Amino acid sequence: MIYIDPPYNTGNDFVYNDSFSNSIENYKVQTNQASSSNPESSGRFHTDWLNMMYPRLLLAKNLLSDDGVVFISIDDHEVVNLENICNEIFGESNRIATICHKSRASISNDKIVSSNHNFIAFYAKNITVIEQNRKLIGVDPVLDNFNYDDNDGKGEYRLVPVDGPGGEKKGNPFYEFLGITNYWRFSKETMTEKYNNGYVVKRGNSLYQKYYKSDAMKTRKTVTTWWDDVGLTSTATTKLKTLMNGPSFDTPKPIELIVRMLKMMTYDDKDSFILDFFSGSATTAHAVMKLNAEDGGNRKFIMIQLPELCNEKSEAYKAGYKNICEIGEERIHLAGEQIKSEWEKEHPSDGLFGSDEQFTTDIGFKVFKLDSTNVNEWDPNMKLDEKELAMRLGEVFKEDRSKEDILYEIMLKYGVFDKQVEEINVNGKTMYRVGKRYMIVCLVNQITSEDVKAIGELSPKTVIFNEAGFNNDNDKINATYNLKQCGVEDIKCI
Repeated sequence: MIYIDPPYNTGNDFVYNDSFSNSIENYKVQTNQASSSNPESSGRFHTDWLNMMYPRLLLAKNLLSDDGVVFISIDDHEVVNLENICNEIFGESNRIATICHKSRASISNDKIVSSNHNFIAFYAKNITVIEQNRKLIGVDPVLDNFNYDDNDGKGEYRLVPVDGPGGEKKGNPFYEFLGITNYWRFSKETMTEKYNNGYVVKRGNSLYQKYYKSDAMKTRKTVTTWWDDVGLTSTATTKLKTLMNGPSFDTPKPIELIVRMLKMMTYDDKDSFILDFFSGSATTAHAVMKLNAEDGGNRKFIMIQLPELCNEKSEAYKAGYKNICEIGEERIHLAGEQIKSEWEKEHPSDGLFGSDEQFTTDIGFKVFKLDSTNVNEWDPNMKLDEKELAMRLGEVFKEDRSKEDILYEIMLKYGVFDKQVEEINVNGKTMYRVGKRYMIVCLVNQITSEDVKAIGELSPKTVIFNEAGFNNDNDKINATYNLKQCGVEDIKCI
């Protein structure tokens, strides 16, 4: 799933003035410049904004899986134009809906009609796949707040008390069952039948009914296009200020809004990747961690944000945040700790399930900054003698880069974001292991046959070497041959 809340075309603070001739240089220029304006009087008012959005949405489509979807928040300035380019990029047949989100409760008296909602453009990569895989796209605000943590072979279930709420006033039957006298939801005959079939269980001095997820799914209703129950911008701002202990971010999206989208599209696929490339204060990351804590999911987030400079008069700047990325980074850290603390309060060790239940949600994250490659670029026009050539070949990596810089560039180019990384000792030399058996990265000098043998014994799928670490081509060829004999599928030298 991709969610984006792009900068709205208000005519001010337009920092995404792209020049695609050199993306790195363009990025560096933008991260050190003040925002420029895009006044409505300009003949290119809509064009400039659409030129910024079009290539990003085109890339979004290419990144989506076949069963992927994109949600795009927008106001009424560009909603029509946004849908036009989305129809062109995704195909009009892949448009699912335009959702109205009630974002404010107060009334603005400076306009003829007060705008109290934003729009959300909702598109699929391939709506046929969505229809086949998710026959019912819907959420239930009540049911979805429960976790179905247990499984008895008949399916996932949660436990619901079977004592009759309201007791005598509601006419619930009153009798003794399994040594417990109470008002019950069911007659004694029905209770006996459910107990004998394993649907009613006793825990301590209480009785519970198993309520299966499959039954809950049958009662889920299709979502409408009017969302007035997933939080206001003002409330989201207050919550963020509380979390950040003062400094905030202008008009953050409510966490509840993103959680609803996640429940709609990742309810049955809790290992999904969630991408937001206008991440702002990182509400999407917060929502992903929150939902994972609620339903035991393993969803992963990728947040991307241009390090737009904070206004020097803003509370965020005064609190020490120089750019938006720093706000988002701190918000993710604080949100993770808050979610963990709230979960532990709700699940005391002396509760129903005892001390076996533990917080398992991953609230860790890595932060990357865009830069040029760590590898020295080869200039074919250089005129070098034999000695200079040999020296140049030995200088594979730039002098100011660490081995960790090189390691993560390799990982990112392999599309590896979520695997554990550890520094290991192999035959007395420091190397890096990515995942349990996914990849070994060897950046050492003087690679020996014993080193290669020790790497092979670890049974990785991929091995990356520093080419300058081999004494000659024969050693490299032998290393490749021996590793393939050990079952290594992919061997590369940098």
